Amino acid sequence: MTMRQGLNAARPYSRFLRDQVPLLALVAVCATTAVLSERFLSPVNLNNILLQGCVMAVIAIGMTFVIIAGGFDLSVGSTVALAGTVSAWVMLETHWSLGAAAGIASGAVVGYLNGLIVARLRVNPFITTLGSMVVVRGIVLLITDGRPIVGDEGLPDTFLELGRGRLFGVHLLVWLPLVLFAVFGWLLHMTAYGKRIFATGGNRDAAFLAGIDVERVTASAYAWCGTLAGVAGVMLAARLQSGQPTVGEFYELTAIAAVVLGGASLRGGDGKLYKSMIGVFIMVVLANSLNLLNVHSYWQRVAIGLVIIAAAAADQIKSRNT
Repeated sequence: MTMRQGLNAARPYSRFLRDQVPLLALVAVCATTAVLSERFLSPVNLNNILLQGCVMAVIAIGMTFVIIAGGFDLSVGSTVALAGTVSAWVMLETHWSLGAAAGIASGAVVGYLNGLIVARLRVNPFITTLGSMVVVRGIVLLITDGRPIVGDEGLPDTFLELGRGRLFGVHLLVWLPLVLFAVFGWLLHMTAYGKRIFATGGNRDAAFLAGIDVERVTASAYAWCGTLAGVAGVMLAARLQSGQPTVGEFYELTAIAAVVLGGASLRGGDGKLYKSMIGVFIMVVLANSLNLLNVHSYWQRVAIGLVIIAAAAADQIKSRNT
């Protein structure tokens, strides 16, 4: 075998290893923390990791759609707060199912409006979603006067069961992202619509010339992102047993970092949903590890910020090498 043949034979293996970097990073973080803290592998802590990750996983599913389509959404944290407070307020006045539907619908409206502004008016996604982040958070604080929505007798027990109930010993909130992952994974990777999202993010002009309605595809990606942020807000309200107007801060940065850590490109057109889920748990396990190791909360912010910078830098390096 010649040297060239050997190099060609080794390329698939090196490509495979590069594709598995997010998973290897997650394993490394888990293994390191397990050695440094005996509490990491305890059933209570593992359950906490799943609970902390389930809300972010739902947000990251929607963020994956937007990033692959060539954009990003900075308003998801505020949308989570809006959905949680709207759902709590409506269910106190009517029925819990109407409240949950109203919360999800409010997220869909925010996402769709973001999509229309970005796709039709061609406003930069950063400016659009930064503005909506501030506007939505202000609306939440106005309608709640900055106070949690709980009600005199609390939220309905049927709704609260979503936040504390279990199925086969696992919290109900953990099962929901699994269902959504299956549905949206199929939509993104197995349908013509998913191919149009990849094409739009990969090369908008080429997609347009190929007959794809890039404006509609872009708007729909933002609409899905807002809808799933709405679902996450309802989940969080069930877990916290109230509509909290201050939740969701930095969720947008964590979600974007998780998707990029999973290998998606900020330039669009590239990404896999299962890798975004791995990225989510890298972020969640890292935060959990720092807590277990008694790292000061201020230093935890520094560490998370460095991870976000590292993820963006890795994306730039990858783009130069492709």
